[in-house]
Amino acid sequence: MGRKSAKGKERKLRRKEENEITEHLWKLVAEANKIDDPLAPLVSFQKYNKNGLNLTISCHKRESVEEDILLWALNLTKSNMESLYEESGWGWKDRDKLQEMKDDNARYLIVKNEDEKPVAFIHFRFDLDYGQPVVYCYEIQLESEVRNKGLGFFLMQILQLFAIKNSLFKVSATILRINDKSMDFFMRKLKFTEDETSPDDECYMIVSKLARVKT
Repeated sequence: MGRKSAKGKERKLRRKEENEITEHLWKLVAEANKIDDPLAPLVSFQKYNKNGLNLTISCHKRESVEEDILLWALNLTKSNMESLYEESGWGWKDRDKLQEMKDDNARYLIVKNEDEKPVAFIHFRFDLDYGQPVVYCYEIQLESEVRNKGLGFFLMQILQLFAIKNSLFKVSATILRINDKSMDFFMRKLKFTEDETSPDDECYMIVSKLARVKT
């Protein structure tokens, strides 16, 4: 009886410790989500003036994104990704993608040119993914005129900084295995690696890059 009682106490203590860890990790995500504009203190990342581009970058919660900007983002994503979605077997539905983009936890980096025309965006979220607090990149899409000029790399650096400043573990993303350009961008240029949570038998891959957690 004494031995069983000791084991029972150990299990309770272990569960308590696990619950405390989970609660702490959720708090990290909750604190990040309380921040209205995580880009505000990163002044040097609010403009991109390189390779012939003169762009401004702003960060928004879902509710502050204007409807016409959201529809532009949907149409850009559709133009860039619909054929890949269909070819991979994932399938494309405007309604489903729009619902994902309108999620209450969605955040956006919006990039505009000198004429105030949107030319690129990132849809991201602060979330707990498989027990780990992350910045999750749901979508990064660029108009053709601003591609291959370092902008995508620059925008992903911002997400990395968000993870570091909020003590989140990593930046994660989902990419289609048949999307060679996306694979090259994340795996070669950004140095992401296949995440331990990535499935082996799906048309997509989960990739991630650890954040240097601040001390």
